[in-house]
Amino acid sequence: MNSTIVQRTDAAKHAVAQACTVCRAVQREAGETARLTKDDRSPVSVADFASQAVIAHRLRESLGSVSLIAEEDADALRTALNAGDDVFPNRVLSAVHLVWPEATIDDVLDAIDLGNADPQADGLHGFWTLDPIDGTKGFLRGQQYAVSLAWIEGAEPVIGALGCPNLSMDQSEDLERPDPTGTIFLALAGDGAFVGPADDPTASFEMEKVLRLSRIADTPIRLCESVEKAHSSHEKHQAIVQHMGGTYDSARLDSQAKYAVVARAQADIYLRLPRPPKDPSKGRYVERIWDHAAGAIVASETGCAVTDLRGNPLDFSKGAGLEANFGLVVSDRTLHGQVLGAVQALGYDKEG
Repeated sequence: MNSTIVQRTDAAKHAVAQACTVCRAVQREAGETARLTKDDRSPVSVADFASQAVIAHRLRESLGSVSLIAEEDADALRTALNAGDDVFPNRVLSAVHLVWPEATIDDVLDAIDLGNADPQADGLHGFWTLDPIDGTKGFLRGQQYAVSLAWIEGAEPVIGALGCPNLSMDQSEDLERPDPTGTIFLALAGDGAFVGPADDPTASFEMEKVLRLSRIADTPIRLCESVEKAHSSHEKHQAIVQHMGGTYDSARLDSQAKYAVVARAQADIYLRLPRPPKDPSKGRYVERIWDHAAGAIVASETGCAVTDLRGNPLDFSKGAGLEANFGLVVSDRTLHGQVLGAVQALGYDKEG
């Protein structure tokens, strides 16, 4: 492995570990004052901003110049400050101080805005993509969420660091019960996926390789799906499993933690079926790259199949959206052909 990859991998591991520390602290004291509502009516929390600031700062500190495409920007914080309301921005700054004690509010705003790079311009040489809190609603409920960072080259993730602060390293633990330690997954293209605890901000721990157990034939098909029905149709998921001739068993949780759950064989399939848009003039929703990049490489490096509903690999070269793809299938390889066959037979691979 060349020195550049080693340096990027180490930076990603440390950045996500520090962000997990910040997010865990914020979640313990989260309340209504810990979030805002964005223009698209989705929530954004203190931890979203603090996590992005910490990761952007850590990457820049470790690697120098950084090209980063991330979900958040600092406009809402600046608007609040310009209006004389510093309560929310100061909560973000306090959270950042847990791992970056010398930061000023201007440092934090500038770090957050490092995430405004252009993936089209930077795609040739590679770029980072980040969702600082994937599954904000799960985070606010005190349930599963993820800190998701990936390095993209060409059309594919090459490095993925996926922090799941409430997901136990013990696979026998209940997915709905927040874990006091949590898990970080680190994946390198061609070298496998590794796990370690998410409660060590120094990231000095040794990571263990994820060894995915083979699926046992003729057992219930365990489906991993979103809590929010708006993200995908639970009824269609069940119809797919029934068409495959299997018995349906479901685990519902937020965020790219679903990729991790399938990656280590706690579930067999993760599906996202696009819903028709409420306003047809706006077209269908296009998945964002930061919602999938880290999870996709973690799952693929444990031997899972990761494609869209038409069997195409996920293409991260089209900008901030997965424009070339339609929906998502992450599955045990022994089931992948059956899943695609059921999707096509039921017509779920078509728009509208």
